[in-house]
Amino acid sequence: MFNKLIAALLPYMPKQFVWLFSKRYIAGISIDDAIKTSKNLNSQGMKVTIDLLGEFITDLEQAEKNKDEYLNIIETAEKNNINGNYSLKPTMFGLLLNKDVCYTNIREIVKKAAEYNNFVRVDMEDSQCVDMEIELFRKLKKEFPKNVGLVFQSYLKRTLDDIKDLQDLNSKDNPINYRICKGIYIEPEKIAYKKYQEINNHFLEDLEYMFKNNIYSGIATHDKPLVTGSYELIKKYNIPKDMYEFQMLYGVTPELRKSIIEKGHTMRVYVPFGKEWFAYSTRRLKENPKMAGLIIKGIFIRG
Repeated sequence: MFNKLIAALLPYMPKQFVWLFSKRYIAGISIDDAIKTSKNLNSQGMKVTIDLLGEFITDLEQAEKNKDEYLNIIETAEKNNINGNYSLKPTMFGLLLNKDVCYTNIREIVKKAAEYNNFVRVDMEDSQCVDMEIELFRKLKKEFPKNVGLVFQSYLKRTLDDIKDLQDLNSKDNPINYRICKGIYIEPEKIAYKKYQEINNHFLEDLEYMFKNNIYSGIATHDKPLVTGSYELIKKYNIPKDMYEFQMLYGVTPELRKSIIEKGHTMRVYVPFGKEWFAYSTRRLKENPKMAGLIIKGIFIRG
């Protein structure tokens, strides 16, 4: 109850207060902040994926602005020789307003990344978006076979079937590329697993299918049991290092992240930035109230 109360109250608190914890998990407001953070992570042996914060827009004019900003992000990151790629959320480009406009916007971004032989990850959002985002990915993948990937969420009961249904796009010479994560959106029990161990079991089941079927796997987790389970699957199927990577959010579980790198595995860090940091932070707290108690504790007890 305490965590839920704090999560509910934070949107009404001064932004300066919320920033006390947000700055640990967000690179900053400007592209310069994201580039500085990315260079620092690169210098420590980590790759990055840069993400402009924002989602669920309400007008297509904003979608156009977001597209232009992403094109600038790509140009800026490439000029700075950042070792990384890009992540985006389709609702930021009008997915729920006009699917065709959304596709056109994102296609232009993927095309720009492809000009630099780089890559764009299409994030998976809540359940109302899943079918549309799979359709979007399928179209982009056919035109840009090496430059676009997708995210799957292990807590959704449909996920393994969705992965299997896209196997027609996969090939040995050009493996399909997915990030597998637990999932953070609040979904009804009818369509989503709710129990911790149940979600973890399906995460590893999805990952095992990916390993067995020549799918490049972005293993996105901060959960030690899942990291350990991933190690075991990598060893079991003798997965080469160029067919998987671990992925983590900026500022989260740095010691676990360090231990993964020390074992010789590729690590990619998600680097979010932008003016929408406040909405992003408060929305994530509402979706996961357990974070609230940890954040309040973290403000007063460093680390």
